[in-house]
Amino acid sequence: MTDDVRNIVLGVIAAGISASLGWLTRSHLWRRRLRRKQAFLGLPGNSECLLVVNRDPGTDGAVHRNDVFALLELSALVKDCSAHAQIVSHDGARQGFGERTEFCVGGPGSNRRMAAHLQSLLPGVKINVDPEPGPDRSAFQVGSERYRLEAGSAEYVLLARLTGGQDARPVFLFCGQRAITNQAASRYLARHHEKLMRKYRNSSFVLLLKVVNSQAYGPDVVELVGDVTRTAQAPLPTPVPTSHRAAD
Repeated sequence: MTDDVRNIVLGVIAAGISASLGWLTRSHLWRRRLRRKQAFLGLPGNSECLLVVNRDPGTDGAVHRNDVFALLELSALVKDCSAHAQIVSHDGARQGFGERTEFCVGGPGSNRRMAAHLQSLLPGVKINVDPEPGPDRSAFQVGSERYRLEAGSAEYVLLARLTGGQDARPVFLFCGQRAITNQAASRYLARHHEKLMRKYRNSSFVLLLKVVNSQAYGPDVVELVGDVTRTAQAPLPTPVPTSHRAAD
């Protein structure tokens, strides 16, 4: 074997080894990111989860189209984790939480399951479900602060990850003032889950999000108002404050 041939053979072998090492490294990093994502979402491979959907109160029981889009966003996350989703109506999910990850979509006025979760897990949150028109219709009260709905301009939604114990699977809440805010929160989770994983790891959190100018931008422009975990998990102050404000 001449020197030139030997050099070519050695070059091919070195390139093959480098490519194999690169592939192994990328595979290891991909698997590590996947495991972290599965742990954050509570979705190990081949596990099952619940997608609990509300009903549009303005129809004969159909699911609002924006809530359908929210379910599609969440279904993609579930599929990425190699898990399986079961879609359940809010009045058909009669079980506790912790055994399976749950994604609960919709406000308490149209989702009984959400109303139960808020009462049990977030006593510091009160949502006006009075159907009569008025300035406080659908308003959020989080602790001593109140956030009014300005339809199409400024709308609020709670995105929460809550657990009932160390080994319990999480429940994710997408509780918005309108259906489009539920979609915005599910899209926010899909886009920012890696950032949320780094910040919160596998602990509970409650974020208040503001959907800006949805009549022009749909669910895409979302601002983080703040982390309201402590306030939402503490009892509401008494008496209920009489001053109202909407966050800037």
